[in-house]
Amino acid sequence: MKKIAQPTVGVVGATGAVGRTIQSILAERDFPVEHLRLLASERSAGSVVDTPWGSVTIENLAEADPAGIDIAIFSAGGGRSREYAPRFVEAGAAVIDNSSAFRRDPDVPLVVAQVNDEAIESHKGIIANPNCTTMALMMAIAPLHRAAGIDRMVAMSYQATSGSGQQGMDTLERQIAELGTDRDALQHGVWKDPGGDLYQRPIGYNVLPMAGAITEAGHTDEEWKLVHETRKILDAPNIRVEPTCVRVPTMVGHGIAATMFFDRPMSGQEAKEILADAPGAQVWPDDHVPTPLDSAGIDDVLVGRIRETIGDPGGISLWAVGDNLRKGAALNTVQLAELLLDR
Repeated sequence: MKKIAQPTVGVVGATGAVGRTIQSILAERDFPVEHLRLLASERSAGSVVDTPWGSVTIENLAEADPAGIDIAIFSAGGGRSREYAPRFVEAGAAVIDNSSAFRRDPDVPLVVAQVNDEAIESHKGIIANPNCTTMALMMAIAPLHRAAGIDRMVAMSYQATSGSGQQGMDTLERQIAELGTDRDALQHGVWKDPGGDLYQRPIGYNVLPMAGAITEAGHTDEEWKLVHETRKILDAPNIRVEPTCVRVPTMVGHGIAATMFFDRPMSGQEAKEILADAPGAQVWPDDHVPTPLDSAGIDDVLVGRIRETIGDPGGISLWAVGDNLRKGAALNTVQLAELLLDR
């Protein structure tokens, strides 16, 4: 990518929750947009959006000419990324992709801003944005890995319904409303599942111990993302990761409980001191533990419950929670765009 002070930026998937958040964060961070182009499906094409850069007409992604776009931020799903991102690269754009389409491609860097910034320099036109759960986890564990080298980790995620898009939040809201009118229905064999094609079991007033779809070895695709993305981002292919991903009845904010063992023992005090200095993270005390509600709408990942392991001494357990629509998706893409300009 040539050096450009004020780029033309394209947001693909501009009408989705993440696409709209990307536009807000570009404005919040005073990103030097010379010209903004918004692209979406045929259904949204032709509608006009008011932005800090003026009124913008949404273009039909399938028909749009990407010529002139310097940075294209994709948040339109893996299928559209695989189909259209190469066309944008051929037209001269650097593509920052928020889907899973290219994350495991060895020729595509997988980058978390403030964790492995240098990896962006190896891009050949496409930069991948990690999964939102991995993203929050990296802000908490990467500083510890740099200090002592993670050997193995058990990670359990507690993922908000917004991780399934607007449909996930709508499903939660509907089911809670239906159950809230009949407390007696909250019993096995009494409540009739309101159904839906998004989650295989109810999410309202419930916890689903399976976020994502089952793939190989009985693990979900969300769990495999934690494994493969952790290894790639930390450039540590031998880290042993045991993941469990859970969907919980919250709107925004993914939480992860992680226990790590290192190449050497680490004390709780050392871990707290390292994380206190970590960029993009806040350490919260045990008398004010961070929750998804605390993380919603802010950029930093919140870290708490930092403590030494007891069954197998020498390791560290902690809790991290981050806004999956901001640092977990939109914020990181904008930070990566900033890195492109800086470099």
